Amino acid sequence: MPNKNTESMTAFLSNRGEYTIFSFNGKVITFLTSKNLECYTKILKWDNGYIEVMAKNKGKPEHEDYIDLQPILENLYMNPESFLSRIKNVEVQNA
Repeated sequence: MPNKNTESMTAFLSNRGEYTIFSFNGKVITFLTSKNLECYTKILKWDNGYIEVMAKNKGKPEHEDYIDLQPILENLYMNPESFLSRIKNVEVQNA
């Protein structure tokens, strides 16, 4: 069972239709992705804002995909370094 320190360093990746949702410590970032996206299935790698993830699209086999949060955070006028540095782990959370 994870302790509270580990839980507070974990971010969550999910989607709702064509929107990807990234949440961490009460902050939720939503951005547009493929309208064919069914779900994210597994996090392969987390590297300070760069995510390698397995995804399932409609009518296609599961595939590797990539998300770079740094430019998204910059477009939202958020400081990527201070926001991302506290995240140690990312988990898929399907709604």
